[in-house]
Amino acid sequence: MTLNYFDHNATTRVDDAVMAAMLPYFQQEYGNASSRHALGTAARRAIDKAREQVAAAVGVQPVQVIFTSGGSEANNLFIRGAADSLPPDHMAISAIEHPCVLKPAQALTQRTAGRWTLQRLAINQHGQVEPATARDAMAQQKPALVSVMLANNETGVIQDVAAIAEIARSQNAYVHTDAVQGLGKIPVDFAALNVHAMTLSSHKIYGPKGAAALIVDKRLLLKPLIYGGGHENGLRSGTENVPAIVGFGVSCELAQARMAETAQHVAQLRETLEQGLIEMGAVIFGAGAERIPNTTYFALPDVEGDTLVVKLDKEGFAVASGAACSSVNPGQSHVLEAMQVDPLLARCAVRVSLGRDNTLVQVKAFLKAVREIVEALRSMSSLNF
Repeated sequence: MTLNYFDHNATTRVDDAVMAAMLPYFQQEYGNASSRHALGTAARRAIDKAREQVAAAVGVQPVQVIFTSGGSEANNLFIRGAADSLPPDHMAISAIEHPCVLKPAQALTQRTAGRWTLQRLAINQHGQVEPATARDAMAQQKPALVSVMLANNETGVIQDVAAIAEIARSQNAYVHTDAVQGLGKIPVDFAALNVHAMTLSSHKIYGPKGAAALIVDKRLLLKPLIYGGGHENGLRSGTENVPAIVGFGVSCELAQARMAETAQHVAQLRETLEQGLIEMGAVIFGAGAERIPNTTYFALPDVEGDTLVVKLDKEGFAVASGAACSSVNPGQSHVLEAMQVDPLLARCAVRVSLGRDNTLVQVKAFLKAVREIVEALRSMSSLNF
């Protein structure tokens, strides 16, 4: 059975050009980038080039790019690294942050016995943090750290990070954005977003897993999570994963070159997809807000999301019932809960995230499969009743 992959917010296939760039660093150019012989020097040059490629993708200097093993590590590096550089204070994050922001923030309050306090910035029914809401919250309790994601991994809703960052900076707070889902789908400019730190990840943009970055303002004070040989300007010790870092650099370069074409392509596919789903009675979460062009988070009111995902998988369609990282902790999406979606409707949620290789034929086949599955489930339900 042909696999129709509709789960690009979870991960992406490594691009052929990315793989070709990585391969030499597994066997021919296998040196440790900290070694001073020819193989080590070649590895260091490769990392330096990748650092330049990642920096160019978001408009920063290469020295601002700190390579990590993944987006989760980068987010933890900001929260824990910045908090450990400051006296205990207050932190504000959006109510829809990825668990790798939410959980270290919660752990920070526990680790410091409440000397660090945490506030979740409320969102509206469309999944947005309204700047006015953020301003009121920060006026009530001045934060030292603020983190608001650029684009939500479930709904695809884009946040007005620049406006929120301006408010936070007026309170002398350090501001971070998790831009993992934005990179390659919408323009991402570090300076325009007005943040002190930004998280990026390779495997969301047709690069390999195991490479990501925290982009940092040169004035941001951070303490490392991992101590050792002082790699990555002393902020992330450990022998660099040269092949993955090389792949990350190339994937950033390709993502920038292809972004406009890919965005237009997936937006057209999504329009057809959502029109078909709405005709079946689906609710599209976040439809009233600006979203990244590839993401549709929907619910058919009387069809369990997990059931639909499993049945679609049997028909050759890979989709998600929420964030891939949350599959080990099933339950209602905290994003939909923050949007005040009825829990019964939230249980029906399914996420489709399209990629550049998807086609109109696949989307129409998906709609046909959904329609047939739903009709069969409703027929069984009526018979059981």
